Amino acid sequence: MSALNSLKLVVSKKYTTVSPVVQRRNKLVKRLHEQIELCEAQKAGNTYAPKKLKTFANKQTGERKTVEVAKRVKEWFWINDSGKINLAIKYGAKTLPLNKKGANAIELATGDELINTLKSIKVAVLNGELDDAITEVSEATKAAFGK
Repeated sequence: MSALNSLKLVVSKKYTTVSPVVQRRNKLVKRLHEQIELCEAQKAGNTYAPKKLKTFANKQTGERKTVEVAKRVKEWFWINDSGKINLAIKYGAKTLPLNKKGANAIELATGDELINTLKSIKVAVLNGELDDAITEVSEATKAAFGK
């Protein structure tokens, strides 16, 4: 019992639903984590290929089968004409606007700076700094489906 006495015990309830804002943040943070892993793997000279489960049906027998396949991760960064690295933050297939002036990319000099920038953006998303941009892109996507 002495082990329990040293812990801080509280009464808590686990919520089964999460607000849409938090769901969007979590989705973007997950994708940012993939980009960080991709950059670090490229820096080390490796390939980054996370696994996902894919289910398909055999057409002759009708049997459903689940296999593990490599997930395709698209790079959010590219090298521009001047040799600098440009980074665009994506939410789904759309690029997030980063300020009111319409900037949609971040210019960086090195790969290390790219990794550090992705990590700082991840912290910014968790703090809610990009909630307005995420909501704007999400609402535009929903509206396109309503047409």
